[in-house]
Amino acid sequence: MSELLLFTVVLLIISIILHEIAHGYAAYALGDPTAKNAGRLTLNPLPHIDIVGSVLIPAFLVLTSAGFLFGWAKPVPYNPLNLKNQRFGEGLVSIAGPAMNIGIAIIFSLVIRFGSGLPETFISLAALVVLINLFLGLFNLIPIPPLDGYTVLRSILPYRFAVSFRNFERKVQSLGILSLFLFIFVFISILSNPFFALVQQIFTLFTGTSLGSF
Repeated sequence: MSELLLFTVVLLIISIILHEIAHGYAAYALGDPTAKNAGRLTLNPLPHIDIVGSVLIPAFLVLTSAGFLFGWAKPVPYNPLNLKNQRFGEGLVSIAGPAMNIGIAIIFSLVIRFGSGLPETFISLAALVVLINLFLGLFNLIPIPPLDGYTVLRSILPYRFAVSFRNFERKVQSLGILSLFLFIFVFISILSNPFFALVQQIFTLFTGTSLGSF
């Protein structure tokens, strides 16, 4: 594996872990100590890493030049019944993860915009940070279970619609790993082209330059 590919996989893992930590801190701020008590509010990667989702799947996608990156860490546990805000609490916890990734993308976009004196290699790596975190943040906002976007959408709907969405989510969860493969199939078949176009547009908006220039 080349140095760039190795860096890409490591960066993806770190970005996924920060995504999960953000969920845990949001839940803790809203009154639920479950993630804290489980030792998940830590930058130590070991409690967060899922061997399949954090290592094997990302490495496989990079090595096979699949054209997109995908992975996951162990979900941060939280108890929605402990949240102070019962109306929007789950949505706030869910959106914290994508917000972390988009925040990281914004920070490194500023480095690209105003780092004209920095080494070209560093700017290229900053662009990779922006791309990976934009992908993770926007990908997780897709309103399809089990992604964060679905929970955010469910939490802002009127109660009677939210119940229906919850029931559908449980049916999807009952499919286990099959639901993951079904989602990946739908994403690649239907959503991938418009999604990648959106990522490229936001990348240009954030950094002031096109993705192809790196």
